[in-house]
Amino acid sequence: MDNFIVSARKYRPVTFDSVVGQSHITNTLKNAIHNNQLAQAFLFCGPRGVGKTTCARILAKTINCEQISDNTEACGECNSCRSFQNGNSFSIHELDAASNNSVEDIRSLIDQVRIPPQTGKYKIYIIDEVHMLSQQAFNAFLKTLEEPPTYAIFILATTEKHKILPTILSRCQIFDFNRIQVEDMANHLARIANNEGISYENDGLHVIAQKADGGLRDALSMFDQIVSFSNKEITYRAVIDNLNILDYDYYFDLLQYIVQQDAAQALLVFDKVLTNGFDGGHFIAGLSAHLRNLLVAKEPSTIKLLEVGENIRKKYLEQSQQLNSGLLLSAMNIANQCEINYRTSKNHRLQVELALLKMCHIATAIKMSLAETSTEVDVKKKLTDKTPETASNSSATTNRSVQDASKPAAVADSTTPAQDYVNTSAQSASSSIAQSNTIISNNLPAANAISAAQVASEKPVVSPSKGWGAMPAKKLLPDLNTILDQKEEQKEENELLQGSEFAEVDVEDFLKKWNAYAEFIKQENKITLYTIMTSSTPTLQGNTIEVEVENMVQMEEMKLGKVDILNHLRVQLRNYALEIKEVVTEKTKVRKPYTSQEKYQAMVSKNPALETLRKKFDLGLS
Repeated sequence: MDNFIVSARKYRPVTFDSVVGQSHITNTLKNAIHNNQLAQAFLFCGPRGVGKTTCARILAKTINCEQISDNTEACGECNSCRSFQNGNSFSIHELDAASNNSVEDIRSLIDQVRIPPQTGKYKIYIIDEVHMLSQQAFNAFLKTLEEPPTYAIFILATTEKHKILPTILSRCQIFDFNRIQVEDMANHLARIANNEGISYENDGLHVIAQKADGGLRDALSMFDQIVSFSNKEITYRAVIDNLNILDYDYYFDLLQYIVQQDAAQALLVFDKVLTNGFDGGHFIAGLSAHLRNLLVAKEPSTIKLLEVGENIRKKYLEQSQQLNSGLLLSAMNIANQCEINYRTSKNHRLQVELALLKMCHIATAIKMSLAETSTEVDVKKKLTDKTPETASNSSATTNRSVQDASKPAAVADSTTPAQDYVNTSAQSASSSIAQSNTIISNNLPAANAISAAQVASEKPVVSPSKGWGAMPAKKLLPDLNTILDQKEEQKEENELLQGSEFAEVDVEDFLKKWNAYAEFIKQENKITLYTIMTSSTPTLQGNTIEVEVENMVQMEEMKLGKVDILNHLRVQLRNYALEIKEVVTEKTKVRKPYTSQEKYQAMVSKNPALETLRKKFDLGLS
């Protein structure tokens, strides 16, 4: 029986053009040879199985070839090429740094470098897994690598570039090898299958290429394994069974059940996966990748990102049209969170099942959210879209409700300016729609009373005898609280109240209302704005209120708060033409002394005799 040669060795590239997926490197090397611009040292970096050592051997053979072809490839027929192919070349040396990593090994290499080549123009040294050299070996190699003889060329290869000393990196031309693309790998496997007379399915080859994760050597090893398993018939099913890979059909079926909100079938699919011996973490990771592929398939411009076979690509395109992006994004977020929590969870199965149940109820959650939003909008519209007559009647009813509700608390006997402001605002709520809106947006206690009165006038919310069990289906009170929060947020929209009243403003009345609102601001913990309002007395020039600020920080704070101030003052003073103007004070404040020298100078300015005392006793500052 003939000796079997694995595909990774049998179909190892022997020319630059036969290297798979590294054209950016092979073209550069061919140009360097053609232009006679070879570096003294090369460093090939990249993951396993992408062609580093192969390219190093092809480069070494081509450099010493006696009859280089027009497209800069080795002829394969000269003495140098034949001796290299037979493994007895005296000009090309390979060293495995993993087993020859000591200082003595490097010194032996340096002694060999001193001897010129017996045949060929160059003496080439290929050092594989160079990161395995010890630091002492690296240091011994530095001088030779920096200034080698003109006939010596070093080609270093490594999978872990970060472990190599920077002094070595600076002396080499560095080439970074990429992971080989799935499509390139599948095409290469197809060529080998054709040469060997093996029947295959493209989907099966794509699965092998994906499983290899960019390493062609791994793909060729799996290829040989499946050829033996399937008796030279590589099918999608044979690849799935032999490599123990989760079938795409599991995920396609699962997404159908998620769309149909069939949680029971979704759990049964996961149980089938576990029964077949797959890990739950592997399953949820595959589900995340499946959801990602569905999102990619929804856009024509991103379909090229699908690294799958043609039949699987069609399935993705069909299912992606049945799902909306919102559902896919929500499901992907749930799957990602499950994958993060999977390792720390004690019950792995429950973690995945919980994620599947959440995915099955995404559509219901979205519908409930939309329904709640619609209810809030309807209630808000019912409160705001009133005619002036209806609003006036409603305000009068609200006033009576507020008075009835406030009798036990004796709110009328208020003493503080802030309480005066609250009571005044509540009593003036029925004057106009603009005043009512001001109370809702600026006065939370009054707004709560209005909300309760409004709900009580339409439908009872709480029955004293039955408690919360009598709450209506629409749950108006929570919706009104939501609307009140939205009213609070509208304060940031910088909208001033507008009206037709332009009454003359009395200065004393203006200052009283100003100070009352300042006290209210203080209770709201807006200390900076309170300080600005009370640090100096504002002046009233016609309809313009001039407020003194000390710096730009205070000016910005005043600009942020003046909308609320104007809304209050316009209603209270019945003048909608009022405006606030910030004026930066011109007076220069005395800088407080901080250092010991500054404190001493301040004391001397008050008592000059202190300087005489210091000089007399020759004192210093500590």
